[in-house]
Formats: sequence, C-alpha cells, structure tokens
Amino acid sequence: MAAKKLNMKEKYRLLTRDLDWEFSYADRKKAFPFEEFEGIKITDWSKWEDPFRLTMDSYWKYQAEKEKKLYAIFDAFSQNNAHLNVSDPRYINAIKIFLTGITPLEYQAYQGFAHTGRQFGGVGARVACQMQSLDELRHVQTQVHAMSHYNKFFDGFKEWTHMQDRVWYLSVAKSFFNDARSGGPFEFLVAIGFSFEYVLTNLVFVPFMSGAAYNGDMATVTFGFSAQSDEARHMTLGLEVIKFLLEQHEDNVPIVQKWIDKWFWRGSRLLSVVAMMMDYMLPNKVMSWKEGWEVYFEEAGGALFKDLARYGIRMPKYAEQIRKEKEHISHQTWWTFYTYGQAAGFHTWIPTDEELDWLSEKYPNTFDKYYRPRWEYAKKLEAEGKRFYNGTLPQLCTTCQIPLLFTEMDDPTLTAHRCSHYKGDQYHFCSDGCKDVFEEEPEKYVQSWLPVHQIYQGNCGGPGLPEILQDYYRFEMGADNMDMKGSPDEARWKQWKGVA
Repeated sequence: MAAKKLNMKEKYRLLTRDLDWEFSYADRKKAFPFEEFEGIKITDWSKWEDPFRLTMDSYWKYQAEKEKKLYAIFDAFSQNNAHLNVSDPRYINAIKIFLTGITPLEYQAYQGFAHTGRQFGGVGARVACQMQSLDELRHVQTQVHAMSHYNKFFDGFKEWTHMQDRVWYLSVAKSFFNDARSGGPFEFLVAIGFSFEYVLTNLVFVPFMSGAAYNGDMATVTFGFSAQSDEARHMTLGLEVIKFLLEQHEDNVPIVQKWIDKWFWRGSRLLSVVAMMMDYMLPNKVMSWKEGWEVYFEEAGGALFKDLARYGIRMPKYAEQIRKEKEHISHQTWWTFYTYGQAAGFHTWIPTDEELDWLSEKYPNTFDKYYRPRWEYAKKLEAEGKRFYNGTLPQLCTTCQIPLLFTEMDDPTLTAHRCSHYKGDQYHFCSDGCKDVFEEEPEKYVQSWLPVHQIYQGNCGGPGLPEILQDYYRFEMGADNMDMKGSPDEARWKQWKGVA
C-alpha cells in the first residue's frame, strides 16, 4: 500500500512541533532558566503562530535557488568591471559604512537569535529563531562577497573586521547589539525582532538598496533584493512576537511597553548614520531623511501603533523628540564626520552647490537658517587652504555611544548634554532618552567600553592621535580617511575615466 502523502500542514507539524519533548525526569525550569526572570508570563506556548510555516527542507531549497542567482550576478558584476558604472567615487564611501557598520550587526543578529532560541520552552519560537539565525548568517556572507569587489579598487575596506572593535563611531552599532544580547531572551526579541526589524528596518534597507540602484551599484542592489524576502519574514515574525506576548498575560503589557520605549530610542540613534548617508553621501539621491522618516515611521509606524493600542500599547515615549530631530539629525551627523574626517575610515567632502540647493528645498524650515552658512564657511576655508580638522576625538554618550553632537531641538544653537550621577561617578549623555535608559539600568551601562575614553586613558597605545589612527585603527593616512578631494580614490577614478 503506497504511503500517504503528507499535506503541508502535517509536514510542518512533524518538522517543528513534533520535535518537542516532555520533561519526565528533568526539571523544565532548569532546562529554560531565562524564560521567567524578565517577568514575562507565558500561559500557553501552543498559541505561538509561525508567520510563514516554513520547514527546514523547503528553506534550504528556497535559499539555494536565491544563492545561484545572486552569485551569478556578482560574477557578472566583477567580470565587467562594473565598479566603473557607479555614479561617482564619493558613493563608495557609503558602502564602506555599510561594510564596517551594518554587516557586523548581521553577524551579531545571527549569534543573538541562535542563543535566544535555545532559551524558549515553546518549540515554535525555537524553530522561528533558528530560521532567522540562519538568515542573518547568510546576510553577512552575501554582503561581504558583494562588497569584496570594491576592496580591489578602493581604499578603506581591508581592515573592516579589525576596525569593528576599535574605531570610535563603530561602537555605536556594536553597543546596540551588545546591549540587546546581554538582555533576556524576550527583550532581545522585542529589541531586534520588533523594534528594529519591524519598526525601523525599512529605514536601513530601503534607502541603502534604493540608493545603490540610483547610483549604479548592482552588486549592492542584488544582495539587498536577495535579503529582502528574508526581511519580510523577519518583520512578520517581529509583529507575531509582540502580539503573542501581549495576548499571553496582561502583566506583560508594561514590560513590553518599557522595552519598546527603550529600543525605539536606541534604534533611532543608530539610524543617524543612515540619515547622513541619504542626505549627503548619495550623488544621485532617492529621498531626504525627513521624507523617509515621515513615510516609514510616521505613516506606517503610526498605523501600527494604532493597531497595538487595543492591547494597551502606546506610541514610543520619544517619538515626538524624533519628529523634531528629523529636521536636523543628518546635517549635524555629517558635519561631525566632516570635522573629524581624519579619524573616520572613509572620505568626507563639502556638498556641491547643487546638493546644497537640494537640501534647501528638502529642509526649507531649517537648512538655510542653520546649516548652509556652515558649509559656505567650510568652502571659504578650503579655498584658502585651511581645510579644518578637529585634532581631538569626541566625547561619547554613555548609553548609545554617539558623540555629543546633537543639539537641543528647540534651539539648534545649543549642544544637548545631560548628566547623571551614580555611586559617586558622573556619566554623560546626548539626550534625555539616553539618560532615561541609563537610569533604568545603571549597573549595565556603567560597564560601557567607550573607545574614546579608553584611548584617552592610555589603554589603546599612543601616545598621540596620529599613532592611534595608524597603529591602533590601522588607517592609511590620506588613503582611508580625510577629504575625498585629492585622495587616491579620486585620483584613480579620474585615471579610469580619462579625466584630466
């Protein structure tokens, strides 16, 4: 008699739920020691609904098909010297930021989901985390392969793994995931699965991939499209996480709200580098940061939180602050990197007159009043041979590790600076949001490893900034950093293009 063919529902049950087991002789709480310590109450794990119901055998077939197409395009891109088709050599610096700042986060996500999934008593959650962990590892690999082509022709790529643990501005992204991974398993899922993947991930992937398409970078576009189907699954999982927790027990609501407040703020701080990329680093621009924020958070996020209101969840605590910051954050971040250009692992530049006009059009209420005069002054100094570099390294916020570069949003002429005292020591913050996060868990953040502070304490070589940049960061001065104008990247580009 022929064996009965299983339908997809039965097959999915056997390959996920049927892998669970009963604890007949061992203590279940000892098997999952982190499931309860955050205060989250789970009454019925069987209520967990996997959004895509993907089994492991179909997962590998699906991903293998995507890999074949992806690497065929990578190969064609390389063989045709397609780096010569990008719009402008300045654009490559956005890819340097992606490789050094974003790609290591994918690896941290891989590790985080692999660890977190093990902590859940529910087999559905464990399988979902395993799937996402594999996705994140694949993203690391495809991104590195896509960007490895540029390492053959442009400076600033080769030391990206070394830079991740040392360079001052890269600690922003690194500390974000260190913070999430050192929380409990449910906080990690809310932080990464919901607050970042569902609420904020479009503000990373859409600008980067659309920007790549607008600027002729088909390698980046291709790995972005290949990852986007995974990201859709991750976003749906993130929403399922929130609804599952809120429906399990009413006591979970204030805990989840606290995490949403924290991780929305931390995520928006991380995105400041994406804001400057959108407004300043793309020769052919897609949209302004302000427009992106309005579309992907104020409209889409606003609808989401209206839906979650029935569970007792409100908008994140700092949403109004970010609404004000959308007028300023990209300009203040790029100005900081321009003035600290000798300590950054990519090139910076003064926007062209056409780009300044574009910024004036996109930010009519603020750009001409506060920021255009800075760039006009920078152009004047450059014309006089006095291109300005700050000879120090900036003070970092204890929580988000961003330099204290942002202003009071109601008065953009004043630098925002907050302090908090704990056990006799003073700690510094870039905002009320970061100060609040610190004061909620001070014992966690007093352990922050702030790279600039460690350098000035003499723990990273030295004794001076040039030695730090060359020996500790491994920057090739003038090639990996400083101004785009006069750099080897610019000189090679002109030679390739036959520009006198």
